Amino acid sequence: MSPDLSSPQPAPGARPKGGGWAMRDRPGLLWMISAVITAVVHPFVPDSTWLMVHMVALGALTHSIMVWSTHFTVSLLKNRPDIDVRATQNRRLVLLHLGIIGVLIGVPTTWWWLTLLGATGVAVAVVWHGWQLLRRLRGALPGRFRVVVHHYLASAAFLPVGATLGVLLARGYPQEMHARMTLAHSLVNVLGWVGITVAGTLITLWPTILRVRMDPAAEKRATQALPGLVTGLSLAVVGALAGWRWVLLAGVLGYLVALLWTGRSLLAPARAKPPMHFASWSVAAGAAWFLVGIAMIAWRVATAPDMTAVTIGYGRVAAVLIVGFGLQVLCGALSHLMPAVIGGGPKVVRVGISAFDRLGMTRIVIINVPLALALLPVPSGTRVVLTALVLIGLAAFIPIMLTGITQLVAARREVAASTPAPRRDPELGRAEAARVLDPPFPRTQLMAGVTLVALALAAGPTLQPVLDGTAGATAAPATSVEPTGETTTVEVVAQEDMSYSPSRVEVPAGDRLVIELTSEDGSTVHDLYFDDEHQTPRLTKGESATLDVGIVGADREGWCTVTGHKAMGMTFDVEVIGGAAADDDPSESADGRTGPGRHGMHGGSGGDGPTSGDDAPFALDPSREWPEDLDAYDPVLPPLGDGATHRVTLRVQDLQVEVAPGVTQTRWTFGDTAPGPVLHGRVGDEFVVTLVNDGSIGHSIDFHAGALAPDRPMRTIAPGEELTYTFTAERAGIWMYHCATAPMSTHIAKGMHGAVVIEPPDLPEADRSYVLTASEIHGGESTDGAPAVTTFNGRAFQYDADQLTAKVGERVRFWVLDAGPDGPLSFHVIGGQFDTVWEEGAYRVGGPDRVGGQDTGSQALGLLPGQGGFVELTFPEPGHYPFVNHVMTAGEKGAHGIVHVR
Repeated sequence: MSPDLSSPQPAPGARPKGGGWAMRDRPGLLWMISAVITAVVHPFVPDSTWLMVHMVALGALTHSIMVWSTHFTVSLLKNRPDIDVRATQNRRLVLLHLGIIGVLIGVPTTWWWLTLLGATGVAVAVVWHGWQLLRRLRGALPGRFRVVVHHYLASAAFLPVGATLGVLLARGYPQEMHARMTLAHSLVNVLGWVGITVAGTLITLWPTILRVRMDPAAEKRATQALPGLVTGLSLAVVGALAGWRWVLLAGVLGYLVALLWTGRSLLAPARAKPPMHFASWSVAAGAAWFLVGIAMIAWRVATAPDMTAVTIGYGRVAAVLIVGFGLQVLCGALSHLMPAVIGGGPKVVRVGISAFDRLGMTRIVIINVPLALALLPVPSGTRVVLTALVLIGLAAFIPIMLTGITQLVAARREVAASTPAPRRDPELGRAEAARVLDPPFPRTQLMAGVTLVALALAAGPTLQPVLDGTAGATAAPATSVEPTGETTTVEVVAQEDMSYSPSRVEVPAGDRLVIELTSEDGSTVHDLYFDDEHQTPRLTKGESATLDVGIVGADREGWCTVTGHKAMGMTFDVEVIGGAAADDDPSESADGRTGPGRHGMHGGSGGDGPTSGDDAPFALDPSREWPEDLDAYDPVLPPLGDGATHRVTLRVQDLQVEVAPGVTQTRWTFGDTAPGPVLHGRVGDEFVVTLVNDGSIGHSIDFHAGALAPDRPMRTIAPGEELTYTFTAERAGIWMYHCATAPMSTHIAKGMHGAVVIEPPDLPEADRSYVLTASEIHGGESTDGAPAVTTFNGRAFQYDADQLTAKVGERVRFWVLDAGPDGPLSFHVIGGQFDTVWEEGAYRVGGPDRVGGQDTGSQALGLLPGQGGFVELTFPEPGHYPFVNHVMTAGEKGAHGIVHVR
């Protein structure tokens, strides 16, 4: 028989069996609850995906490994009681959790010092844990299964490496190196710290859960496999960090082979007694997902063109390893261990197992089947519903665990208060326990789980219009044509070059048209829209959707509704053979708009799809003004930092912003603002920028302040992805940064631009320095034609309400950038004269060489889109000095503000 790890010896320094230990269960449970809450509110939590992964992996899993590997080591080695007493374990766990909290706060806030302190605390706690395990091993008598403790020591040696890599990742590196370190970090932590621990534990825990004899060769195989696990993982980490893909692949495959070798020992117990309870089903499912996750990593490494490409879309691998493997093994192990550790005899254990089995097969189905389906190219609405079902299945473990522990404690008290039963033959007791503990296969629970999955698949398409913002759309007008009874089906591919292939189809009049749309663009999403009733969901790379256009009797045009894509030529023409042309379509919608294909659709604004209310065409209302307490964009130049390296995270989000009094638009933002935050540095400074795309479509970033090949750092990344962009500021100027995704005019006009101020060497200090970025905002989706408003720093007339300030005689410097996308800027301060003008890298007036002489001045700084400079002046007397774009038709639309001089 295998050693019964579920019936342990009392932990050294612990209370007798059955006594409570708050640090054993509660911290891990709190981390699981925190992860569930974060998953529910994730749209409102910065870095929510990263937080959820680390709450589970660094929080719940690491805590459980620390607690239960000590527990199993005590059971196997039976050491003397003065080694690693309970008080010492508590101090170690407190240090661990303080470190975890430091990391979870430090990384999202970019407080690198806190990240370093937190990771150091975690690493020290794990090294301390490993040292105590080694002390136990050295102090134990020779015996079987010492190899399990060897697994724990090996895994503990890997965790500090993973913590170090995590700290370096938070520090920031160029894209290629960031990708390498991400791979190494995930491999060390998941395959090393978690994977090797689980591989060693299941040698004895798996047959204990099944209550059968273990494979006689299990210990031998585990001893043979451990060097392979360590060597393979070490090779993989070296290959990842060095960028040697084939070394990385060899290491991952070597690890997989060693894992399969030791995993053979789990098959004999399963054949002898198949899983019967939630604990065994969950552990088995987790082990299977572990193999799937490793295979996914190997496939990515083998097929990706470079190391950076391996990490694109890596979130699916993380979901498999953290949710499929880590959480399910943890839930399964706890479902078996908690009843046994609380103790109280067979009757109490039966109560506990029954409690943890509640809806067991239903939970197994709604976790694993939706997780597998979500990895397939299903529409986004379906994926959302499937993911929610997985979350429900996992979250259900928390109340089941709490109620199970409550029932266990109550049953133990009841048994303790009752008269002890006479002793019986142990073999008869085992036979009776087997009859009670081995229920029939729960077919009803299985069917309930399958039904829930089916309902989720059915609900996905219903949710899709809500996700796409087209809920409640009006029906398409009917076409008067005699149906033929035939169907024309065409396969269409949305390509990376903003086109459909094919881009047209000929359909006999009266045929039903069915379009099978597949996206092959990994950088953004695409859809196909004909009218409010006939449109696909937005698709990411590999996803497909079927669009039934219905009976067609006239030519029609479809297009991608993602902003700007139609303007780039992403249209699809339906040419009807023997039918009416589009302009002859007499149908008209209920609100008087022309039917499909008419140029006047959606207001004739050149829109790329249904115009939502906040993005509809608009004009300024002169009667409306900003409130006096307006929280305007801060125009003050941020101070220079002390270091030569600047680490910045720019998170892309779609936010509702009031761009003019009474006018709200959806803006695409860098770092929660449009324009994005001003970056400030010196010549020679390095900028490490992490771009995180939390928006709805693909985006990118281009820094004019750096000179480097744009191929990788300026690439478009899909929603949910991130990249690291590193450049060195080698020349002074006020440099523009902006989204470089086509069409750039649309992305810039929607707010995706900002300024990087690199000061010229020996620039004299000014009393006040302001940064003003001029830009244009268009009504509707199109950027053709005149803008609806012009702005300084993203809002029309905001500095009329929240005025800039200065004092008489102060030297005031205005850093000015024209972000466009199209309009020129002539920056002028009414009532002021510039005694210094610095434009695009050179002084035009004033400066150290007094260009133009002592009595020379300037009235305006003229800039084209993408250009910048600064001007300086002193105000001669108190008053209100307006500043304006002296391209007056632009200035009158919002590029206007006031300096209040006292």
